[in-house]
Parts: sequence; structure tokens; C-alpha cells
Amino acid sequence: MRRSFSWRLLKLFTALAIFVVSAQILVSTRSKQAAKPLPLSVEEYRILSPLTYQYVLNQPAACRYRSPFLLFMVPVAPHEAAAREAIRTTWGAPGQDTLTLFYAGLPEEGRASGIQEALEEENRKHADIIQMNFQDSYQNLTIKTMMMMNWLATHCPNASYVMKVDSDIFVNVFYLMRRLRGSPRRGFITGSVITDGKPRRDRDSKWHVSEEAYPEDSFPPYVSGAGYVFSADLAGRISWASRYVRMIPLEDVYVGLCLRVVGVRPVYSLTLLPFRNLFEVGKLEYNRCTFSRLLIVNGVKPSKLLQVWQDFSKGQRSCSQSALE
Repeated sequence: MRRSFSWRLLKLFTALAIFVVSAQILVSTRSKQAAKPLPLSVEEYRILSPLTYQYVLNQPAACRYRSPFLLFMVPVAPHEAAAREAIRTTWGAPGQDTLTLFYAGLPEEGRASGIQEALEEENRKHADIIQMNFQDSYQNLTIKTMMMMNWLATHCPNASYVMKVDSDIFVNVFYLMRRLRGSPRRGFITGSVITDGKPRRDRDSKWHVSEEAYPEDSFPPYVSGAGYVFSADLAGRISWASRYVRMIPLEDVYVGLCLRVVGVRPVYSLTLLPFRNLFEVGKLEYNRCTFSRLLIVNGVKPSKLLQVWQDFSKGQRSCSQSALE
């Protein structure tokens, strides 16, 4: 009886896996058959063109003598020094196969502010901050993301994978590295995939998108901006695609729109037993074994990250290894 139940359960999960893969192939095929868009006018593209902005701080030699297996690109506000320091001493610590860089715009107070002076002093110490001269704000996150893509394509094209990850995220770098060893090296992007996104037309909404900016009723599949991983070849392709996609202030959706142009669909990162999304974009109370079975956890403040990492990095191997494969 127990064996029969287990066999039925296995067949159920197998069918579910086939369904998920088939759905991804179907949507990907439809995406590739979409009509080729027209390029933006010079004026429309200017807001996202790398030629519009200049570097205030840069690390052009970061990948000159190495090709990181995994490059963490962390968009962060200029004043968030505590978050940067916490990341440097936890999952973003320097490693043989990893590299961590922080990406910022200008502080609201301007280049003559104390925040800017502190940022430049921090960069003199760590040499891991990239900054361009657009204002750092929520509305400019799409600009920041596209400038990151251009930097990657220009200065670190030989990296294997890139993780764009917010500064309040816990990253299980040990599990992530293991999973990436068997992942595709080209045309690959994974994260918490959103397939039912729709534009919000309410002008009072933080996520408002006008019909003029985006006339369609739904968004193509995209990955949550909290944290996603992609093969480094996509940076240049996404940057190129931005010439055909009008700017909207939802950076994760915008990346999805660019992916549609180049015919790439995000894929899920799941485990079937138990069925779980490995990119946890919700907040969770810390539990070593729960965190060891996930790739990211959202909403972790710097002080909490330092506290969690001290326990996690020493004891995560004590959790069931079978759950990590």
C-alpha cells in the first residue's frame, strides 16, 4: 500500500515537471515568433543610452585579469554603507570564483554632499563601487539596471554567470554555486518567475505604468528584481534590446520586455520533493536548514545578515545534504 502511494506520488511530480517544462517551451516558442519591434527614436532611447551618462567611479580593470564564474552586481543607494559592508563580509566576500561589485547613482544631495565624499572614501578602501551620474532613485532603477548590463558587456564579458541582487537579500552562495555548475552557459536566466503580471493604471500607485508607455494589457514573463541569475552573454543582448523597448520605471519588468525581444524566456528554479521555489522573495524567520534549501531570502537587514551568516556559514553542512542536490 505504501509503495503504491509512493509510486502515484512520483508519477504526479513527474507529470508536473513535464507540464512546467512544456509550458516554458510553448511560451518561449510564441515569444520567438513575435513580430520584430521597431527601434526607438533617438530622443526616446536617450534616457537609456550609455552615452547619456558618465562614470563618477568605475572599476574597468575588475575583470581584466580574471574571468569570474559568478559576478554579483548589487544595485545600492549611495548612503547604504552598512549594507555594502555586511555583504562584503558574508555572501559577497571575495572568493576564487566570485566577485562582488556595487552599483550606484548620485545621492539626492548631489556630488558635493557628505554622502558622496563618504562613498568615494569607501571606494578608495575597497575598489568595488561603480557610480554613474544619474540620480539614484526608485524611478531610475531601470536606468541603473541597463547601465549595469552595459558595464558587464563592456568590462566583464568573460564571466560565466551574473547575479543581479538587491542589498537586503540573503544569498546561499554555496547552494547557488553547486546549481550553476550544471546550468546552461548561454541564453539562461532564472529567478522567481512572474507570468501573470499586468500594468497598474492607477496614477497613485508606486508601480503605475501609463497606457502611452505600455499599451498592452499584460507583461511577458519576467523575474523578480530582488535577485536573479543569468549567463553573462545576456548582458550584451539585453543592452542591445533596450534600443527597441520604451523605458518604463519597473526594472524587472523592463528586463523581461528586453528578453522577449531577443527570444529568451526566464526559467524557474524549483525542487519537486518538496515542491519549492528556490528564489524566496518573501520574508522568512531564520532557520539554518530552511535557508540551506533556498537560494535567496528577501528582506534581511545588514545587522540581521551578519548575525545569520555567522551561524549559517558554520553549520549549513549539518543539514540534510540530499535536500541540497
